[in-house]
Amino acid sequence: MSSPPAAAPRTPARRRRPDWAGRNYSLLTGAAVVTNLGSHGALIAATFAVMEAGGSSGDIGLVAAARTLPLVLFLLIGGAVADRLPRHRVMVAANALNCLSQAAFALLVLTGDPQLWQMMLLTALCGTGTAFFNPAAEGMLLSTVSGEHSNRAFALFRMAMNGAGIGGAALGGAMIAAMGPGWVLAVDAAAFAVAGVLRAFLDVSHVPGRAPGGGLLADLREGWTEVRTRPWLWSIVLQFSVVVAVVGAAEAVYGPLVARDRLGGAAPWGVALAFFGVGTIAGAVLMMVWKPRRLLLIGTLCVFPLALPSAGLAVPLPVWGLCTVMFVSGAAIEVFGVSWMTTMHQEIPEEKFSRVSAYDWFGSVSMLPLATALAGPAESAFGRTQALWGCAALVILATALVLLIPDVRHMTRRSKPTTFPKPPAPSTPEGPAPLSGPAAPSSPAGV
Repeated sequence: MSSPPAAAPRTPARRRRPDWAGRNYSLLTGAAVVTNLGSHGALIAATFAVMEAGGSSGDIGLVAAARTLPLVLFLLIGGAVADRLPRHRVMVAANALNCLSQAAFALLVLTGDPQLWQMMLLTALCGTGTAFFNPAAEGMLLSTVSGEHSNRAFALFRMAMNGAGIGGAALGGAMIAAMGPGWVLAVDAAAFAVAGVLRAFLDVSHVPGRAPGGGLLADLREGWTEVRTRPWLWSIVLQFSVVVAVVGAAEAVYGPLVARDRLGGAAPWGVALAFFGVGTIAGAVLMMVWKPRRLLLIGTLCVFPLALPSAGLAVPLPVWGLCTVMFVSGAAIEVFGVSWMTTMHQEIPEEKFSRVSAYDWFGSVSMLPLATALAGPAESAFGRTQALWGCAALVILATALVLLIPDVRHMTRRSKPTTFPKPPAPSTPEGPAPLSGPAAPSSPAGV
């Protein structure tokens, strides 16, 4: 009796993702997409919730300042905490706080007559969650990517994140026009819940255990040393303290007001913000294939177009013209963003990612609460048009000044990853303690 024919060898399933896009990278990217779908619409919704409650431009500025003030107060602490505790746990806890605060904000808008202090309080709680989330998230992302693939990985991550922002902004504007801002805030709360669940499954076994330090203040001093000894780092952080402040005031306060008075309301403003998102995708696609050698020079030159949206609102341009300048500025800032993340990944040791990121975030948003709070008084004192032209001029001035720093002009991409001295392993009475998990394999996400 003849034996049955041997089974044909099974062809291994084709991977649907590149080798460098491991489990952690995929989870982080998916969670960022979900979060951005909700948060981009929620930012518009919060502004229109204030206006529907009878708030003035000054009230809009106060609510925006309440969101950013906790960033200034808690970012540095958040960075130190994220370098001490498992970063994914910090991220999940922050998402939970964001979910609860946005759900309460939505309920307040949908069922009652929201008071200014209530909206400021709930927005401040959301900002507090963000202060702890951002350094942990950036540190986690940087630790999942290998140096060889960092440019492509960061570009793809930002492309996915900003792509979600396109849908979030456009959908948020349409939902506000059709259903009111309360439902958009409720969607944002649900998005935070889903993203928190995804981030709970991140694997941190590849991250070495941290050596015991001298406490929170010692960790902050160590992070500050990393910043102050790198002129390229502190100069660009100072630059963005001005750029983020004036762009934030223009988009959070003046943009919705111009949209209401000259463009037709929330929906056109949402479309304009969506075109900014389309621009960021175009910039990310470009950075998937382009690896500029002078990382910070090219990136800094691409900050100048951030003056265009403020100038476009000052004119004001029609909707199509505003969409055009938003697209250009979005593409340009994405080139900067990928170049900046690649530089950070190249120059900063892994165990200090979150602390240095916290100083970066802290410097960048430190003036934002003041700028948004003063946007209303500035409009009253100088007029909206003059205030917007002032925002554009400050972006140009701050960016021109940072080009005077030699390290910004000469920082180059390295062909091989930078090797940093390994920190000492945490010790126990019996000797050095083992790492928190197996050493990271060649896959950047440790899977």
